Amino acid sequence: MLANTAPQTTNPLSTVINPNLRFLEEVSGATAGISRLEMCIQCGTCGGSCPSSTDMEYTPRSIFAMLRAGLREEVLSSNTPWICVSCYHCVVRCPQEVHIPDVMYTLKSMAIRAKLYKDATAPDFSMTFVDMVETYGRSFELGLATRHYLKHFPLRLPSMAPMGLGLLSKQRMEITPHRIEGINQLKAILQLAKELEAIE
Repeated sequence: MLANTAPQTTNPLSTVINPNLRFLEEVSGATAGISRLEMCIQCGTCGGSCPSSTDMEYTPRSIFAMLRAGLREEVLSSNTPWICVSCYHCVVRCPQEVHIPDVMYTLKSMAIRAKLYKDATAPDFSMTFVDMVETYGRSFELGLATRHYLKHFPLRLPSMAPMGLGLLSKQRMEITPHRIEGINQLKAILQLAKELEAIE
């Protein structure tokens, strides 16, 4: 009898021992608005429509199947949510109108809280952006870019200087941050949102 010499591939869905079958419900419930995540019929239109799918570890369809299987760590450590560019092309073409980018935002938040991401570059950028919005009420582009590149790509900073100077000279970027009017109202709204999220 000939031995089976076919190459073995690892399928994350085949490693389930004690799946958390409520993971999909948890993600759906944490997604803003109505995600329609439960309506996914695994047609694959999302992956076929995505301009970034070739760089994703798993297509959105695979991610949704993994959610159903309760593969929390595999989903949250995947680069798929971070590769999503929120173009909403997938939503436009989805026959079930699943709000895929909104689900990806939820998975990013969950990955940050659980510290399950493999590469800290995108999560750090996201957290820096949120920190600046909470502090100033808006993004501060110069501070955001400088902090990001100093931490992750310090050797690229000199090559970015001409573009930065060009933006500053054309007044397309501010050299100092400016707080929005009513920043205290924004902070109160954000605090209430955090409290409501904690209750849920």
